[in-house]
Amino acid sequence: MSLDTVSSLDKRMLIGGEWVSGDDRTAVIHPYTGEQIGSVPLATKAEVTDAIDAAEAAFEATSLSAYERYELLSDAADRLDSRAETVANVITGEQGKPIGEARTEVDRAVQTLRLSAEEAKRMFGEYVPMDGQKGFARDHCFTQREPLGVVAAITPFNFPLNLMVHKVGPALAAGNAVVGKPATNTPLSSILLFECLQEAAEASSAPDGLVNVVTGSGSVVGDEILAHEAIEAISFTGSTAVGKYLAENSGMTELTLELGGNDPTIVWSDTDIERAAEQVVGGACANAGQVCNSVERVIVDEQIERELIDALVDACEDLTVGDPYDEETDIASMVDGDQFDDVVQIFEETVEQGATVECGGRYGGDLGEWVFEPTVLSDVTPEMPAAAEETFGPLVPVISVDSFEAAIEEANNTNYGLEAGIFTQDIDRAKRAADAIDAGGVNVNTVSGFRADHMPYGGFKDSGVGKEGIKYALEHFSREKLVGFHSGFTDV
Repeated sequence: MSLDTVSSLDKRMLIGGEWVSGDDRTAVIHPYTGEQIGSVPLATKAEVTDAIDAAEAAFEATSLSAYERYELLSDAADRLDSRAETVANVITGEQGKPIGEARTEVDRAVQTLRLSAEEAKRMFGEYVPMDGQKGFARDHCFTQREPLGVVAAITPFNFPLNLMVHKVGPALAAGNAVVGKPATNTPLSSILLFECLQEAAEASSAPDGLVNVVTGSGSVVGDEILAHEAIEAISFTGSTAVGKYLAENSGMTELTLELGGNDPTIVWSDTDIERAAEQVVGGACANAGQVCNSVERVIVDEQIERELIDALVDACEDLTVGDPYDEETDIASMVDGDQFDDVVQIFEETVEQGATVECGGRYGGDLGEWVFEPTVLSDVTPEMPAAAEETFGPLVPVISVDSFEAAIEEANNTNYGLEAGIFTQDIDRAKRAADAIDAGGVNVNTVSGFRADHMPYGGFKDSGVGKEGIKYALEHFSREKLVGFHSGFTDV
């Protein structure tokens, strides 16, 4: 397919079971060509309030059992799967990632919905033995999980479909109503998801307003979400700055914050260097490097530094840069000029401070306005921008160390703590890394960018709080109640 397949997608918001056009609209631009491919409404504060009110009313009215929630989510997954190629083309159109990566994202989103459906049937409590404390031998207690109410799902541009599913799926599985807010520059695929969810909700006789989606300004929508008393949980993926703002202004609202990263991958001398290099380049350059847990720092044993750099260069030069709709393309455009300019600045400042460009280094011009080719940088020191800052672009900065202790120290030399990777065949060294690296996940013999959709995923420090991954997200979207049975007022 091509860009023509997704042209003129003028979408609406879903509020209380009705598709709303809004008074003002904003264009959605294809990053590679700069062409407009559609538009969405700019929600007003009143429209956001209406969506939250509708969700609150639906939550109070719904009586869907766990099995019915399973059926709703399974139905939505089937509907999304049946439109997979169309949705993949929309993702490429609005976000700019290669069509092969877009297809993978849709497939993951379908799986995430199905995993959410299954988890709806597994909201287990536990029996609490009371005879462990003196005087309570005849008491019986157990716990049960209950939904919170209205969950707000706020998502970024880099995985516009699957990250929304990671919030909406578990929220609905737990029995909540939802209000989704996709990124302003990539809202179309999320709206297609909500079309599937709304159709499934209607087929299940769920009340109008169980699923809602609003589009437009993050400040308008976000501030109303913070202000509305019906919002019981906010799940946000995005920048650390916005995450801290939400944390400071959310009061007692349950928060899940999936924020930034400056993720290290250690490559030690006892590994297969060529295979490690291929994974490192894939982890650094997928989605043009616009991934929270992408490889942002390559920490290498100095004994194999040159060998690894050569292998990284070979892996980068095997990648094809071009039109994201071309089936052969591996690297395409960044999502917009702001992201592109940030990466250019980080790259230029790093080179000015003494880093060596081993391959790549070209950007813009004939490549495409917001295209940056895969770039390996050597002679990188920890204080250089490409090592010290979160970089949402296809840079592969290599930092050499003279001991494994120095590698661990450098891995932790960041305010972030999302994910980490290490390549080694020494199990003791792998365990040392797993224990010592201060991150939410440490991946042995793969890169920091590893993620399976059912696993717990979430960082430490400035990388956020809480966990995604269906089972773990569901715990954030529900509350635990203790029920106790005690001696009655009879002589029996």
